[in-house]
Amino acid sequence: MEQAATVNFSGFSALVVKEVRRFYSVAVQTIFAPVVSTLLYLLVFGQVIDSEIEIYSGLTYSQFLIPGLVMMAILQNAFSNSSSSLIQSKMHGNLTFVLLSPISPMELYSAFVVASIIRGLAVGIGILLVGGIWFDLVWLQPLWVLVFAILSAAMMGGLGMLAGIVSDKYDHLAAFQNFIIMPLTFLSGVFYSIHALPEFWQSASHFNPFFYMVDGFRYGFFAQSDVSVYLSLLVTSLFVVLITAINLILLNKGVKIRQ
Repeated sequence: MEQAATVNFSGFSALVVKEVRRFYSVAVQTIFAPVVSTLLYLLVFGQVIDSEIEIYSGLTYSQFLIPGLVMMAILQNAFSNSSSSLIQSKMHGNLTFVLLSPISPMELYSAFVVASIIRGLAVGIGILLVGGIWFDLVWLQPLWVLVFAILSAAMMGGLGMLAGIVSDKYDHLAAFQNFIIMPLTFLSGVFYSIHALPEFWQSASHFNPFFYMVDGFRYGFFAQSDVSVYLSLLVTSLFVVLITAINLILLNKGVKIRQ
């Protein structure tokens, strides 16, 4: 009889610790810099037009803006963590040592994603601590905040790993981030409600998966959103499953990581 497959918890946890230490060792660049740059968005957009726009009843524009900026930072940093780590390991040749270890593709993938979630949440919490206190932010549905923060960071961590797998050099990864991640993030409703857009762009926004992450996350603060929070949860969850499946197929086949 074949023995049931066992999970290598020690290998998984060791890889998570390695990945966390990797970005923590340069915390000024990976955590504090994104927090400061995101708060600058809040300072410029919030302070300049705070009294000119009211999107949700009873909320200032700054209060509306904070959750969007937090989610934008979570998405971008979760993506950057896994993608940069994998491409560095490929370029420097030390990915071979990870692949030679007794760790399965699922454990490898999960470790990278968990580390990405930790970095994304660390940046998000930093922004909330400053911006939330400064602008008296409310949390009406905190469970939804946590659910969308974790799911969105997991999806972007997986997407970052996918980008790291298919990229052969840093230029490829930069193109992926500049021409796909950045536009989708900025057009996801971070700075506006899609109801303020013309009808065509409202419809187009519904094809942007990042929109559902931002909208569901914002619902956790204000119990108000542009679409149903359950639809946002469904779309986000489906993309997490899809990205995970694609990554596991590529990792099991060794595409661009064993050559």
